[in-house]
Amino acid sequence: MSREKAYLQMLESTANLQWNIAMILEAKAVEAEKVKQWTQHHIHAKAFDNHEEQLKESLSIHEQIVELVEGLTKLENGLYSNLKAVLGSGEEEGGGEGFGGTGDGFGFGEDGK
Repeated sequence: MSREKAYLQMLESTANLQWNIAMILEAKAVEAEKVKQWTQHHIHAKAFDNHEEQLKESLSIHEQIVELVEGLTKLENGLYSNLKAVLGSGEEEGGGEGFGGTGDGFGFGEDGK
């Protein structure tokens, strides 16, 4: 398998993975709406004996949400590093040879820096 085909396959896999993540996030959004409704009806001062218990329950819910967001962030950072490796390798090796065969590529104004 050529390097280009391997990179294309990696990009296709990443696109499929992103699609699946989007489906998971959609399901999580529906679940989050249900949790929001439940929380609004059950996490209030009348449901607890004292303010400390109410605060503990609220913090527990908040910690779960933070863990979910951290997990998604780690997942997306991993996908970003894979895409960066695939897309960045073409610049290192090709150097813009596909645009006139000069190997100079486009500097985007960075030549003077």
